[in-house]
Amino acid sequence: MSSWRDTTCGALTAADVGTRVTVAGWADTRRDHGGLVFVDLRDFSGKVQLVVNPEHAPEPAQVAHDVRNEFVLQAEGEVVKRAPEAVNPNLPTGEIEIQVEALKVLSRSTPLPFQIGDDVDDVLRLKYRWLDMRSERMQRNLRLNHVVIAAIRRAMDDMGFVDVWTPSMTKGTPEGARDFLVPIRLQPGTFYALAQSPQLFKQLCMIGGLDRYYQIATCWRDEDLRADRQFEFRQLDLEMSFVDREDVLDVMEEAVVAAFVGAGREPPPRPFPRLGYAEAMGKYGTDKPDFRYGLEIEDATELTRSSGFGVFANAPTVRYLVAPRPFSRAELGRLEEIAKEWGAKGLAYLVNDGGELRSPIAKFLAEDELRALQPDAGSTALFVADDEAVVARVLGGLRIHLARELDLAETGDELFHWIVDFPLFERDEDTGQWTFLHHPFTAPMPGDEGFEQDPGSALSQHYDLIWNGWELGSGSIRIHDAEMQQAVFRVMGMGEEEQEAKFGFLLDALKMGAPPHGGFAMGIDRFVARMAGEPDLRQVVAFPKIASGSDPLTGGPTPMPDSVLKDLGIRLR
Repeated sequence: MSSWRDTTCGALTAADVGTRVTVAGWADTRRDHGGLVFVDLRDFSGKVQLVVNPEHAPEPAQVAHDVRNEFVLQAEGEVVKRAPEAVNPNLPTGEIEIQVEALKVLSRSTPLPFQIGDDVDDVLRLKYRWLDMRSERMQRNLRLNHVVIAAIRRAMDDMGFVDVWTPSMTKGTPEGARDFLVPIRLQPGTFYALAQSPQLFKQLCMIGGLDRYYQIATCWRDEDLRADRQFEFRQLDLEMSFVDREDVLDVMEEAVVAAFVGAGREPPPRPFPRLGYAEAMGKYGTDKPDFRYGLEIEDATELTRSSGFGVFANAPTVRYLVAPRPFSRAELGRLEEIAKEWGAKGLAYLVNDGGELRSPIAKFLAEDELRALQPDAGSTALFVADDEAVVARVLGGLRIHLARELDLAETGDELFHWIVDFPLFERDEDTGQWTFLHHPFTAPMPGDEGFEQDPGSALSQHYDLIWNGWELGSGSIRIHDAEMQQAVFRVMGMGEEEQEAKFGFLLDALKMGAPPHGGFAMGIDRFVARMAGEPDLRQVVAFPKIASGSDPLTGGPTPMPDSVLKDLGIRLR
């Protein structure tokens, strides 16, 4: 392999007994038995035990006595069988060891802030990420990342896609999140934006006749960080010409299956099931539902329209879900507080505790209402009555909370779903103005081309891929007609001057022979985190940021000297 080693630590097996090898790696542990010294040597492939006997190798024994954890060593010796009582069945190399004849310290280590593999605070792990990356967990995750991307690249190549690099510094355009801005020294007072996605560039690739484009694109969004979000992230970004929705979904399913096969995992069955946006919001209170458990939301609006319980009778929407256990009054009080945090005015309930009904609202309900709404023995029905959006948000949140509290998702199957038939527009909560639900380049469903007359009723050719409650990515069939694109901008309240200033280059391109096209973008880091069974992206990204937006490793972000800011034409207030 090299002058430093001729094999790796984890590659040795009983078949190598009798051979002379040279290995190199980190001292994982050292055990000094007063004569014999045992060192577990670790590299990316695993561990192997070194045995240093002072009677046969006095010089290596002297070196071994001074070895400490994470010293980098080179060892040479013969592979021998362990004594039967010394075999370690928990180690792939547990049947053998190396009788060391030469030992060299290649690099020493200062005392460590934590031991490799210890469960320590994330900030400490990220500050010393180079140590954390030596752990089995991080080695596994980062190598899985590589395997997944390599498999996806092979699949995209097999399907005829062309890998095209697009710029990260671009003109800022509204895509749903804040831009990171880059000041330009050569033109003071002007800024590029770091691309939130290659959206417009990949559409221009289709207008440019490339037919099938993809890249593993790095994207930037100035959003609050959380378990499934970082400032910078990678996505499988693709676009196709002369396609409809089915073609795009088929390509994405092929890429997902290829990643599973490449990682040696059982792939999900195809085709992935589909659910309409309206049904998803009604049954699960979210457009990214976790299907590993039930807790489907039920509608009681019509049933309670003339109810004696005024809260139900007068509410625009009444829905409920049934939890598979009876809750105490204290537990119900805590659930109500959670519901109020999400916008509910209160939380009504019917508890069936072994056949005994407990509820302050039961006396207001007619017999037919009670008969329909009373849950089975040993369960609790939780009701929210309010505007439809509030009901969906509260019950959707309660559904996730209860599934986590009751461990309902732990035994469920790994499920992929498509969410389809989204609205084309939604109201901005702050301004009341119509805005896009996906992005402003999404085409309406056939038949909804006259959306300017009634924007709220138009559906879009937008689709999301969901895996166990995580939105892996989104895509759509795009608008390929300049007049329709301008109509979308008009609905959003954008006049011709603003359209030209922000999107003039796109409108020009659409007027010069744009083919029908569509595409998708899947978050690679989210996908790998799910495959690795990790709770957040930080465990599969080499050098992530923490929730505050800081980088514990480098200490960034940092202030810049006035001289640097002056060159950029910037003055801080």
